[in-house]
Amino acid sequence: MDALRTRRNELSFVERTINRLKGNISPPQLITIVFFFLICIGTVLLSMPFSSSNGQSVGVLNALFTSVSAVCVNGLVVLDTGSAFSIAGQVIIMILIQIGGIGFMTLGVMVAILLGKKIGLKHRLIIQHSTQATSAQGLVRLSLYMVLIVFLFESIATLILTLRWENEMGLAHAAYYALFHSVSAFNNAGFALWSDGLSQHVGDPIVNFIIITLFVVGGLGYIVIVDIFRKRSWRKLSLHSKIVILATAILSVMGFLLLFLLESWNSATYGELSFGERIMASIFQSFTPRSAGFNTVDIGSMLAVSQFLLIILMFIGAASGGTGGGIKINTVVVLLLATFNTFRGGGQIHAFKRKISQDTVMRALAVVISSLACVLLVTLLLTITEDMLEDHFLEVLFEATSAFSTTGLSMGLTAELSPIGKVIVAITMFIGRLGPLTLAFALSQKKQTSKIGYPEDHILIG
Repeated sequence: MDALRTRRNELSFVERTINRLKGNISPPQLITIVFFFLICIGTVLLSMPFSSSNGQSVGVLNALFTSVSAVCVNGLVVLDTGSAFSIAGQVIIMILIQIGGIGFMTLGVMVAILLGKKIGLKHRLIIQHSTQATSAQGLVRLSLYMVLIVFLFESIATLILTLRWENEMGLAHAAYYALFHSVSAFNNAGFALWSDGLSQHVGDPIVNFIIITLFVVGGLGYIVIVDIFRKRSWRKLSLHSKIVILATAILSVMGFLLLFLLESWNSATYGELSFGERIMASIFQSFTPRSAGFNTVDIGSMLAVSQFLLIILMFIGAASGGTGGGIKINTVVVLLLATFNTFRGGGQIHAFKRKISQDTVMRALAVVISSLACVLLVTLLLTITEDMLEDHFLEVLFEATSAFSTTGLSMGLTAELSPIGKVIVAITMFIGRLGPLTLAFALSQKKQTSKIGYPEDHILIG
């Protein structure tokens, strides 16, 4: 009896300790910790011999890099996914992509609901931060919608791609390839089981349409998709949804036109393609740098001006709350609106007859400045560590931007990275997935409001 009472006291002490730790950990810190441990688990599993195609370990560093890339839904690889990893290793990568894309906390909510447990305020705040929702209300329902959206789109895409590839591979092989690429595309991961990406499908309208649809829907964000499903009217959509949809359309059209005009003169990429294939290739490449990571033409063979255009598109990225990365297209729109408003003489910043708060503008500015600083720092470090590539600055800048924006495109530098270069890129992918602000909040102390008011003064600008 005494032993049982002692055991209960020990369990009670453990529970109190865990609750105390949970109370002291902020949502950004908890999300960072969860992602870190998920990467560690993935590293251990991928470094096991059963994950390798030849029965020998791929090495801890290569496993770590692949795990980070999968969890952070990036797509940069130091080993060819289709040939270096066994079926077990590929399945592990696919699971890591799915968890990293939909969010660990969202899956936790689903498990809690299935077990009949209540979702407390602490967990709601964590979900709010991970989904970047503006309100803590309706987050459990949003999580359910997210899981439903993922299941619906990935299932339909898997079915269509299976039917498309069945004659070439057989039913079982086609179904597996269809499932892997559907999960990778919807989560904007960019992992492919072909060594040349999707280059062999450059002229395939079905594959192009399905893959583009998946990563565009995933990049728009669950909040936008749910808003469209609920409102079903442009006039009733939220300001965030309107900005994301309109800006995505404009940026995609501009990217398509520029790439088509530029690369049509490049025999290394479009030389052997028909007019229709050039149209599809330009459409695909205009969408994919927004964080998808797939490619249907060799990125390294593109013109320098096209590669720089891709860098700009990668840095902008997808939308907040989606599976894509970058500084987010809505962030760019907010700063552009603030800039135009300054040129007009100031006043309220607004769009679609809705006011944008000054706090939103400052957060957008903080995201852009911190992101730009991170990309430039990583570019500088890679220029130092990769000595043999000191004359290929554009490749290094492309790699740094791709890693930070979790895009996964590469001009060929990833496979040639030195061990320290791999570590730098892996850390960059981790920072890019969580976001500079999330890491800043996670590492900072509790917010303190200054009680001292200082007199205002002026600084010359421009």
